[in-house]
Amino acid sequence: MKFFDDLRNLDRHNVGGWPKAIKLFFTVLLFAVVVLAGWYFEISSQQDDLASAETKEDSLKVEFSQKQAKSANLEALEQQLTEMQDMLRTLLRQLPSRTEMPELLIDISQTALAAGIETELFQPGPETPKDFYAEKPITLRMVGTYHQFGTFISGVASLPRVVILTLHDVSLKPKVADKNGTGSGQLVLQGTVKTYRYLEDDETATPAKPAKGAK
Repeated sequence: MKFFDDLRNLDRHNVGGWPKAIKLFFTVLLFAVVVLAGWYFEISSQQDDLASAETKEDSLKVEFSQKQAKSANLEALEQQLTEMQDMLRTLLRQLPSRTEMPELLIDISQTALAAGIETELFQPGPETPKDFYAEKPITLRMVGTYHQFGTFISGVASLPRVVILTLHDVSLKPKVADKNGTGSGQLVLQGTVKTYRYLEDDETATPAKPAKGAK
């Protein structure tokens, strides 16, 4: 064919003298190369950005759906929170108050005495305030039988106020009997227990910061 014959006989040093059909062919070919190169370097990267944006869009849709579901239930959740806070305040009010604490310690000691327990040591320590309550450690050493300790625990649980006793480094061991056999069958309870009371409003209030420059 004449086109291929002209293509084989091209003079690379005389481009202006090429036949019109050959010039048109190379023009179209050059245009196609430019378009393909542009697609590879520009459009291809834009497609990657588009895919990334679509993935982010799906993630945002899921996040929006979750937040929308939470906002729809926000009123019910706030009501539940209020009810739980009221219940917590009610439970806290059942703990001993600041003025009732000394009397409570006496009641615990008297309960142990009434149960027949020998109290060798009953030493309350300083209070440690927490978020909404205060804990008071009591170092003690008591001697009694298993039945007497059961009576003591039952008596503490029957006190008018809610009394919580937690054990810390407490041991309960059989008492070593002396030469006369005294102490046989008795147990020795020693260590530290903690009891708790609620903090009143004036104790939980955050103290006001002094004004700048005030002494």
